[in-house]
Amino acid sequence: MSGRSDTFSTRGARPVALHALHWGDPARRKLVLLHGGGANAHWWDHLAPRLAKTRHVIGLDFRGHGDSEHPDELLVGAFNDDLESLLDHLGEHEVSLVGHSMGAHVALDHAARDPRVRSLALLDLARGVSGRWRRAARLALTLRRTYATREEAIERYRFLPDAVHAEEQLRRTIASHSVRREDDGRYGFKFDPRWFGVQARPRPDASKVSCPTLLVRGSESSMLTPDGARDLVQELPESRLVEVEGAGHHVQIDQPSRVLAALSAFLDETELVRT
Repeated sequence: MSGRSDTFSTRGARPVALHALHWGDPARRKLVLLHGGGANAHWWDHLAPRLAKTRHVIGLDFRGHGDSEHPDELLVGAFNDDLESLLDHLGEHEVSLVGHSMGAHVALDHAARDPRVRSLALLDLARGVSGRWRRAARLALTLRRTYATREEAIERYRFLPDAVHAEEQLRRTIASHSVRREDDGRYGFKFDPRWFGVQARPRPDASKVSCPTLLVRGSESSMLTPDGARDLVQELPESRLVEVEGAGHHVQIDQPSRVLAALSAFLDETELVRT
């Protein structure tokens, strides 16, 4: 179930219009969901309503993704700025963060810099994978394909890396929220592939994260290796690792029930402790 739509702008001389989805009671504690590269806030539609039973859940569309503005200017650290702008818009920085892939890197960077984060959940961020594999994945995402009809675009929509265990109905639902009409009348996907060529911020010092952290790895993940996961857990002061069987990189798409159970247990425990 899609949440309530909301738009706001970033700070600075050249503001960017951002889009977010909201679920649950705004008076409750805040949980922010951050999607991966090439994705959007609707990737959380199947999980957010259940997480929102006791929380105010917010899913952000990073710039160049989903229904946020797709600006011409590409800036290092722009996604980190988007998260900061969302927190300013909410008027709340004492939040819990859940990020997948690229969104997990943004969440980790933020938590390493801001001790107000209550708890942090990282879903299959890239660690330990070879640079060659990552470059190949970026290249595949930068290929800008368009289709004659909206239905054809939905049919052709695929996860990258592939989510081989995902239910077809979930794939179609996400695809339906990920397609837009282009200026030439054809249909493409709601992300700007140029962002995959932008250099990331330097890796944050994970030892600076002061909140409890959950790292979730898909047992079949090609992006987070077992060694990479163990190394990150050792760097984080207060962390635990959960490996989800029957899941690849898109762990919350392959095994949503198992991921929801892990997230709910972790958030219930850590949010109560830090209240």
